[in-house]
Amino acid sequence: MHIRTDFPHQTFREDVRIPLPDGTQLYARIWRPYGTEPVPALLEYLPYRLGDWTAPRDAQRHPWYAGHGYASVRVDVRGHGNSEGRPTDEYSETELADGLAVIDWLAAQPWCSGDVGMFGISWGGFNSLQLAALAPEPLKAVVTVCSTDDRYDNDVHYMGGSVLAVDMHAWAATMLAFASRPPDPAHVGDGWREQWRDRLEAVEPLIHTWLAHQSRDAYWRHGSVCEDYSTVKAAVLAVGGWHDPYRDTVLRLIEQLPRHGTAPVRGIIGPWSHQYPDRGLPPGPAIGFLQETLRWWDRWLKPAAARPADGGARDAGARDVMDEPLLRAWISESHPPATVYQELPGRWVGDAVWPSPRVTPTTYPLPGDRPRPVRSPQHTGVDAGRFFPFGNDADLPPDQREEDGRSVCFDLPELTERTEILGRARVRLRLTSQVPRGQVIARLCDVAPDGSSTLVTRGVLNLLARHGRDRAVAWPPGATEDVTFELNGIGHAFPPGHRIRLALSSAYWPWIWPHPDASGWTVDPAASTLELPVRAPGSDGPPVTFAPPEQAEPLGVVFPADPGLRPERRVVRDVAAGEWTLEVDPRYGGTRIYPDGLEFTEDAQETYRIRTDDPTGATTRSDWSVRLHRPALGWDVRIATHSEITADEDDFHTVNEVVCHDGDEEFFRRTWHRRIPRTAG
Repeated sequence: MHIRTDFPHQTFREDVRIPLPDGTQLYARIWRPYGTEPVPALLEYLPYRLGDWTAPRDAQRHPWYAGHGYASVRVDVRGHGNSEGRPTDEYSETELADGLAVIDWLAAQPWCSGDVGMFGISWGGFNSLQLAALAPEPLKAVVTVCSTDDRYDNDVHYMGGSVLAVDMHAWAATMLAFASRPPDPAHVGDGWREQWRDRLEAVEPLIHTWLAHQSRDAYWRHGSVCEDYSTVKAAVLAVGGWHDPYRDTVLRLIEQLPRHGTAPVRGIIGPWSHQYPDRGLPPGPAIGFLQETLRWWDRWLKPAAARPADGGARDAGARDVMDEPLLRAWISESHPPATVYQELPGRWVGDAVWPSPRVTPTTYPLPGDRPRPVRSPQHTGVDAGRFFPFGNDADLPPDQREEDGRSVCFDLPELTERTEILGRARVRLRLTSQVPRGQVIARLCDVAPDGSSTLVTRGVLNLLARHGRDRAVAWPPGATEDVTFELNGIGHAFPPGHRIRLALSSAYWPWIWPHPDASGWTVDPAASTLELPVRAPGSDGPPVTFAPPEQAEPLGVVFPADPGLRPERRVVRDVAAGEWTLEVDPRYGGTRIYPDGLEFTEDAQETYRIRTDDPTGATTRSDWSVRLHRPALGWDVRIATHSEITADEDDFHTVNEVVCHDGDEEFFRRTWHRRIPRTAG
């Protein structure tokens, strides 16, 4: 990582309040160049507290953009951090309306040229894309990283129409802890307690809403850009990683935006996890993401006469960013299974159009001539790895041999030549089920000659959603039907001597919440196929290269060592009880001390339990504790949250609790109990 300290522009930072039409003020931090010449503004807008939680990350990029001639602006969403107001649901009408007001406010400032760009990762990438779909006139370009165009089927809530137990619950619990944090008196003054109490009175666990909408209805269509791509007018640079669950959005955007709208678009998919691609977190290699996005901003936010042709970070600027391939993607070489890779072997390739003429959907029959029953033990999935890899040591799936043993596997013949895939695989399965509900999980694995099995990609189908995600249609008991679904996109090379394995299971805990009946189903391989997006050998085209990663100076946050650190992921098996427990420490940040004296401590643990033969015994639990301490002000607050979900045949049962302390005083306590009927879930 190159840390840059010299820039074309000298800059300064200021904290401001942005007024909204209803009188609420949002907290914002602006880095911008000295001088009187108006410059374009870049906006990052999300709820994750610019005063503490994202401050280290913000310092890496916002000053860097400012040093290259932009006003780079970080804004806390209403009801979060030091912004006024009450928290709302994610991507609510209020959040988006506030975002439009912020864009208009930025464009109207005397230091702004009137042109605005928007960027962000995850939540910030989501609302960048959603605000682009609302087409405010000043918003000319966005960079959306690890985000989605489909809130129902490509987010943390549902996958293939199935409830995502692992992150539906974990992220709802995380947001309960986040939304319960107070404003900082160092920034909002003595009224922080009243503001905190007002915020806490409005907090509602998001799991209540998310579980209440188990099919794709109007709730999920709101904010899903895939409903109408033609509404996007801004130029879109979509960025994802093969180890991020949202990477398929990049493939859809580059395919759909040119067809259904006027928005210029480019896509980049690297080997990365759920992180900005310049941070150097596993798996790499990292790229000069800031330099690449600077080319995007210069192209769409500055008049041609003002665009630099060379120098510094813009050496690549001699080539117009729109001359790059529509999709730049990483194809990984085959690699042994591991839970972390500092760097994956592979190469970059470019495609001028998508779907690419260099990629041919190739159908492979499944071996076997007799039906195979699939009735997986309920703990199948304990080696799935993290739904959201963040670059930690235990994030990725280990060797899949144990998972394969709990599944029904179909191995294609040993490869005699190299086979590369780029895009989304698809399965067509002829199934017979004796029960009305069920789920199909398909894993694509790279099996080496030594028998080791590396997970390449996977997909899920809730059989109730086989005729569409917007409805739940019971399977007629005893009936036989053909079902088709896609696996998540991937770029991977299978070498000669390896085998391609399709592993099918009827359970995948804790990723997928199980239906109450564990009977499984039967697959007829003679009438089933695997379709792979095979890329023609020797068809790479011009070389794809990126500058090395570069950032601004780090913030100077101190991370004290934690002597009591738990394992990141631990699986415990109670043999006599037939129970499996997965304990997860998500490792979001731990304890840190900021240069302004703030001491921030957080601890979280997720627990997932299930019995091998009882899907109704599934339990998810999340416990959070947070402490914010300013010794100089005598400010010391603590937040503790507890969240739990269980289910019987008919209902989900949720328990959520928030307990807050100001010093030794219990400031707030509330517990919620909900029963939510199981419909499609």
